[in-house]
Amino acid sequence: MVGSAPVLGHAPVLDIVIPVHNEEAQLAASVTRVREHLLRMPWTFRITIADNASTDGTSVIGRRLSHTWAEVRYQHLDEKGRGRALRQVWSASDSSVLVYMDVDLSTDLDALLPLVAPLISGHSDLAIGSRLAGSSRVERGFQREFISRSYNVILRRCLRVGFSDAQCGFKAIRRDAARELLPLVQDQEWFFDTELLTVAERSGLRIHEVPVDWVDDPDSRVDIVRTALNDLKGVLRLGTSLARGRIPVGEVAVRLGRASDEAAVGRLGFQVAMFLVVGVLSTLAYAALFLGVRQLAAAQLANLVALLVTTVANTAANRRYSFGVRGLRGAVRHQAQGLVVFGIGLAATSAAIAALPHGAPTTVEVAVLTITNLVVTAMRFVAMRSWIFARRQR
Repeated sequence: MVGSAPVLGHAPVLDIVIPVHNEEAQLAASVTRVREHLLRMPWTFRITIADNASTDGTSVIGRRLSHTWAEVRYQHLDEKGRGRALRQVWSASDSSVLVYMDVDLSTDLDALLPLVAPLISGHSDLAIGSRLAGSSRVERGFQREFISRSYNVILRRCLRVGFSDAQCGFKAIRRDAARELLPLVQDQEWFFDTELLTVAERSGLRIHEVPVDWVDDPDSRVDIVRTALNDLKGVLRLGTSLARGRIPVGEVAVRLGRASDEAAVGRLGFQVAMFLVVGVLSTLAYAALFLGVRQLAAAQLANLVALLVTTVANTAANRRYSFGVRGLRGAVRHQAQGLVVFGIGLAATSAAIAALPHGAPTTVEVAVLTITNLVVTAMRFVAMRSWIFARRQR
């Protein structure tokens, strides 16, 4: 069986989107080559030329190609932006799997079948071509290689992502995943890819990576420096939004119904990182409150007041930032459960105070209580994951 145009009244399995801007020189040859390759694949397909505000002869060539072949569609957009073009075409597509590739076809088309097969089978939700995979064969200059690798290191360190190549122009996504993710992606240009993948990964969706053969286009008109600076701004914006819980990744995971329980509340690594930040701030606040109250009351009372205040604040902060729970629903129950953990922590810290010799300096009391609180903090994280927010995970 070979690929073909969609049957009248039936949506094609694949929608291959090629975003273009002033590409009259190579558009016809690229579309012809992609079509010939798709005809050898076992699924129906459509090729969509997404023309974002071209001012040369691209529109004439695109319309001619759509009139020549029934499986080619031309769509004109009034504004520039690769992300904007993909969002508009993908949002309106009726195909099961949505693909995009750069018009220069820098990625060898032999990678197309392994890119889309896991999505068609339902094994994965997104798929990306990776130029940084060990078995990939890549030809490009030192500057592009250095910037690409540096950018992906930044993503791993700042956004804690697991995928290896955010910017390769060779990706695919299932339509149901696209419907959920696209409204959450703000960028309209080159950072669109990174934002989409990061939100997908944080939502627990499966991202399949395909090693590719890739040859740099020497005529590429992408402003590398400007794009890199915009991407760094995007990393800062996206990281801040995720840290503050502005992106409902847990809800996306639950609605799609394919994410793991852990993914529904965020990746373990992200939870631990946010919990540590909240824990450090709570410990500092505890020490400050203890010292303040200790000037007016006995050590046991100062410990009670400081621990109670910081426990309530700690539970509220972790509820929102570490475990992604927003709104008032369940807040009272979560605080009540947090107070149970508080009772255990109070018993542990009170025992630590009682064990100190009579007349021990206040600095010694603070040091011992701080160490005890670190142990209690670790216990609190386990309690939050396995008990307090366990219903959120399910």
